[in-house]
This record gives sequence, C-alpha cells and structure tokens, in this order.
Amino acid sequence: MTAARRLSAAQVLLCGALIVTFSMGIRHGFGLWLQPITQAQGWTRETFAFAMAVQNLAWGVFGIFAGMLADRFGAYRVLLGGALLYALGLAGMALATSALVFALTTGVLIGAAQAGTTYAIIYGVIGRQIPAERRSWAMGLAAAAGSFGQFLMVPVEGWLIAAFGWQDALLVLAGAVLAIGPLAWGLREPDFAGGARGAAREQTIGQALREAFGYRSFQLLMAGYFVCGFQVVFIGVHMPSYLKDHGLSPQVASTALALIGLFNVFGTYAAGVLGQRLAKRKILAGIYLMRSIAIALFLAAPLTPWSVYAFAAAMGLLWLSTVPPTNAIVAQIFGVAHLSMLGGFVFFSHQVGSFMGVWLGGLLYDRTGSYDIVWWISIALGLFAAVVNWPIQEAPIRRGPVRMTGPAAP
Repeated sequence: MTAARRLSAAQVLLCGALIVTFSMGIRHGFGLWLQPITQAQGWTRETFAFAMAVQNLAWGVFGIFAGMLADRFGAYRVLLGGALLYALGLAGMALATSALVFALTTGVLIGAAQAGTTYAIIYGVIGRQIPAERRSWAMGLAAAAGSFGQFLMVPVEGWLIAAFGWQDALLVLAGAVLAIGPLAWGLREPDFAGGARGAAREQTIGQALREAFGYRSFQLLMAGYFVCGFQVVFIGVHMPSYLKDHGLSPQVASTALALIGLFNVFGTYAAGVLGQRLAKRKILAGIYLMRSIAIALFLAAPLTPWSVYAFAAAMGLLWLSTVPPTNAIVAQIFGVAHLSMLGGFVFFSHQVGSFMGVWLGGLLYDRTGSYDIVWWISIALGLFAAVVNWPIQEAPIRRGPVRMTGPAAP
C-alpha cells in the first residue's frame, strides 16, 4: 500500500478513538446495572453474570468472523452492522422480562456488536494505515483516547440511571450508540472502496491460521490474554456489588470505575510508547505481575473509599495496557494482511477468560456468599500470565514461498 493510498493518521485515530469511546465506554459501566436489574426482576446475581459471560464469549466468537470480514472488505461495513446490533442489544437489555431473553440480547446481541465495533476492527485499520515504525504508538494513542471515553461514560451512565431509571437509561444509550455509524465513514479505506478487496495477500486464510496456531509465541500470547479477560471483566462487573456488600456507597463504585477509565488513558498510552522502545513481551509480563501485586495489596488493606480509589488508579494503569503490545506483537510477527482476523483469535482467548471471570464471580458468590475465591484465582492467573509472556519471540516470522490455491483465494 503506498503512502498516497493511506488515510491520514489524524482521521484514523480520531474516528477510531470515538468509536471505541462509545463501544467500550458503555460496556465499562455495565456493572452499575447488576443490582438494579436483579432487584427489579427478582433474579440472582448469577443470572446477570451469566448473561455478561455469554456477552464476552459471543464477542470472542463473533470477533473472529468480524475480523475476517474487515480484513477482506474493510472495516466500514462491519462497524455499521455492529452499531445496529449494539442498539438492538441495549434495547433488549432494557425490555427483557425473562432470563433467556436477557441472555440472548445482553449476551449474544451486544457481544456480536462489540465484536464489530472495538479494538480488533479499529486496530486492523491502524495496522493497514499507519506505518510500522509508528504502529505501537498509534495503537496506544487510540486505546488511551478510548479509555478517556470510558472515564467520561461511567459517570454519565450513573447519572442516567439516577435520573431516568435503569430501563430508560439503557434506551437512551441505545440511541446514542448509533453515532458509531457516521464515525465509521471516516474509516473507509481507499483499497476497499466500492466493496473491493484490499491489496493482494501472500496467504489464504487457512494458511495464515495454520501458521499462527503452529507458532509457539502465538500460543503463549493467547494464554496470557485469557488471564487479561478473566481479571478485568470480573473486576468491572462484580466490584460495584463487592463494595456495596461491604457497606460502601454506590458513588464509591462509580468513582472507582471512572478512575479505572481515567488512569487507563495513561496506562494504555504509556504501553504504546514503551512498545516502540522496549520488548513488548517484557511489557506484558510486567503488567500481569503488577496486577497480581495490586490485587493482593487491595485484599490485604482495610477496605475504605480511599483504598478503593488507590486500587482503581493502579488497576487503571494496567487495565487495557495489554491491548497495544498484544496487537503490535501479532502485527510484528505475522504482518497486517490478516491482522484483524488473527487479533480476533487472540481476543477470543481473552473472552473465554472474560466468560470464566464474570460467571465464576456470580456462581461462587451465590454458593459461598463471598468473592474471595475469585480474587485469589485472579492473583494466581496474573503470575501465570507473567511467566508465559516472557519467552515470546517478537521477530517477524520467516516464510518460504507461499502457494496460493485458486485465482480468488481470500
């Protein structure tokens, strides 16, 4: 792809960051709905947690196919479809009257929507449109800008619930998320204009997948990203209820989630910048190690609003700081031709972890009346992730001549 055929970096980063702001920002506040919905519907926390778990798993599954479509036809159409699904899913979340419908809308629809509107799709555009020497920085900047949106969105969501009630708040968000459609127009890539495919690729989808899944470093990256999903989704969904169970006000939880979003701005940007200078595997190992330390200190300290805020700030620095180096490693090893798809598979591992974290949180709470077991599982998994990321090899993979089968191989 020549420089003349690239979108401007400013346009890609602005539109991409705003899209992530809506998609991730709304999701970041879902924990605020746990108690209002379960109390109004007479459901257990496990019912809500299971729908969130399905959402994360659906996000991972659909993310693979969304990535394939975005790599072949461009991100624009995938983003449009994701925005529509998001609006329908939020409306269904508000209006569902049974646990099954709630799981299908909150879980499957919103999960599919997030697959088409979040990092794998946006980072695919960044990978194709931003030169390699600036790619890690650009990924970090996009994640940081989206994180600031999360910081802004959580208080807005809390205010909407207080002002309009939990159902109408979701309907307002269903309308707001449609703003992703116009923003997607700014990510229409020249090489995909008119529905045409991008530049010719050296590998078919099958060849790219066989190469990636047979490569040890890709396997280790997926194992580490499983842990990331487990930790952040468990904390994001269950921490508000954990704090309320211990006598802290809902405002403390809202402030904590907002602080995670705010400090995530600095953490993700720093990870992107450091990824231009340091080995990304070492950055990832350090992030996972520091997460385990932060959780252990949080559990050991007396639980007060200020200890919660300190923990939220620390976790915010580490929250999505895994995203830029993880995706940059995939691009660095395998190139950008199948970046959205391969990023989708790595993210699927993340979402399996998310499913386990949010579901186990609800299940074990209902069984034991406490979240303690899941907190300690999170600590152990963080240490595991630090170990498996350390030996990853980041150098571009060496390929021999690749035989393409058929004139229209994808």
